Amino acid sequence: MPLTQPTLGFLLHDVARLLRKRFEQHARGLGLTRAQWQVLAFLAPNEGIQQGALADLLEIEPITLVRILDRMANRGLIERRQHPTDRRIWLLYLTPEAHPLLARMRALGDVTRGEALDGIPDPEREKLLHTLLQMKTNLSDACTRPVREHELQNG
Repeated sequence: MPLTQPTLGFLLHDVARLLRKRFEQHARGLGLTRAQWQVLAFLAPNEGIQQGALADLLEIEPITLVRILDRMANRGLIERRQHPTDRRIWLLYLTPEAHPLLARMRALGDVTRGEALDGIPDPEREKLLHTLLQMKTNLSDACTRPVREHELQNG
């Protein structure tokens, strides 16, 4: 049986999986789970965000995030501060201890991306990023519209 070309979805999934796997190989010595380094990566540009909003950004359930945040707070990487006017709301911040770890994660991300893009000339890299951003925009827009029955039958 001849091998077929991989479909776009499977290929993107495999590349994303391998990027995560390779990053995790590099980051083993940091002592963080994947979920924890994702929280650091998303929290860094969004300090002061509410827990629920961060859960939305990460696309995880709030209770799942609370467990991750508890472990990170115990390790001294994040802190929760009460909202100034609503005591039910907690705002999230990185601690000073988290910043060197975040810098190390970013450096490991650079190494991992370098490995992934090895041998691909800069113009092709730029085109790839542009194409992926356009695909993301297209799909984000499409997800806001209902699926029409004829699209499923003719697809």
